[in-house]
Amino acid sequence: MDNAFSQPQTVVVLGGSSDIARAIIEQLCANRTETVVLAGRNAGLLDEAAAAARAAGATRTDTVLFDAEDPSNARRTVTESFEKAHDNVDLVIVAVGLLGSQSEDEDSAEAAARVMTVNLTWPVAALAEVRRRMVAQGSGRILVITSVSGVRVRRTMYLYGGAKAGLDRLCDGLADSLEGTGVSLQVLRAGVVRTKMTLGHPEPPFTTDAAAVAIIALRGLASGERVIWSPPALRYVFGVLRHLPKALFRKITER
Repeated sequence: MDNAFSQPQTVVVLGGSSDIARAIIEQLCANRTETVVLAGRNAGLLDEAAAAARAAGATRTDTVLFDAEDPSNARRTVTESFEKAHDNVDLVIVAVGLLGSQSEDEDSAEAAARVMTVNLTWPVAALAEVRRRMVAQGSGRILVITSVSGVRVRRTMYLYGGAKAGLDRLCDGLADSLEGTGVSLQVLRAGVVRTKMTLGHPEPPFTTDAAAVAIIALRGLASGERVIWSPPALRYVFGVLRHLPKALFRKITER
């Protein structure tokens, strides 16, 4: 359970090699998180993330391998992660994501399905098992990393943005379903972040780095706000963008 300072002591990360998740974990471990279980597809990157967590202060780490292109393994992945955390988890972070290439993927049924599966179908399947387990234990928090790309989907990234929009909207209902259970869910809507996933892509205004996102995420976890915007200014930027006429929105976002 959370310690006396309301900080999670045991954390499971689905997508444990994510640069954003790694930065959040390092911040948490510096603030008394003790046990971290990292699940992902690349054993080498998971080992690096586990070592970084220990260097930041974790006393116990473990890893679980899974492939987010196969939703049939989601329940097994969550089960194994909870078991390695000794079945008492304070915080689950869902950080699974695949950016893909819109221009290359949009005419390929297989590639389009892959983007949707990794960004939407696998996380939804995993969240069903996470929800069941955390409601059974009667406590805990869930942090799902989505994207501002899902707030209003644009032509130049409609596969990724559409998948994140679906996950974001589902999480809104899932959070409502947890009211009164002792479990809560928060969404982290991140803007463009300098990570290995975005390497080589243009940097629009408000681009930030993983360490800055982690600081904002920890503040959001402490406040309990349902939606955490990173950076916070994007809440107001997208408050305007989501209401622009379609032709104007397309002109602005296709530059």
